[in-house]
Amino acid sequence: MAQGEVLEFEEYVRTRQDALLRSARRLVPDPVDAQDLLQTALARTYGRWETIEDKRLADAYLRRVMINTRTEWWRARKLEEVPTEQLPESCVDDATEQHADRALLMDVLKVLAPKQRSVVVLRHWEQMSTDETAAALGMSAGTVKSTLHRALARLREELEARDSDARALEREERERCAA
Repeated sequence: MAQGEVLEFEEYVRTRQDALLRSARRLVPDPVDAQDLLQTALARTYGRWETIEDKRLADAYLRRVMINTRTEWWRARKLEEVPTEQLPESCVDDATEQHADRALLMDVLKVLAPKQRSVVVLRHWEQMSTDETAAALGMSAGTVKSTLHRALARLREELEARDSDARALEREERERCAA
């Protein structure tokens, strides 16, 4: 490759690298893999740069090289499945614990004052920002923060009290069964 073509390729890469990296990021989810993909595509394109007659199509050429490279990587990945004579026992997710946690949360929220409950639900359940919560409830952001702080402290106290009550009941049950 002639010196002028090398400089032309380097200039092209310098001016288009951000756009090309964005294209690579759309092809692979991991940012480091996207950089590797772009570097591999650039290395492959560098060797063929002189054959690209219309340099205005270089982006399209490079994107095609990235797509082909990503496809090669996908095909070459190791399969994680291993053939076996006996199938492993399948695990069925039991949502009972999830339902129990939700029921506990709903019950514990009842100990809060209505204003506190509203702030907790909007901030943590609806994932609103402090400012959005303040606007929705017609209060200042500082009031939202202090109310949330007090509400979360009250929820912690309630959960700790319930946990210690449950442990005491378990201890009494064990003692009763042992006697």
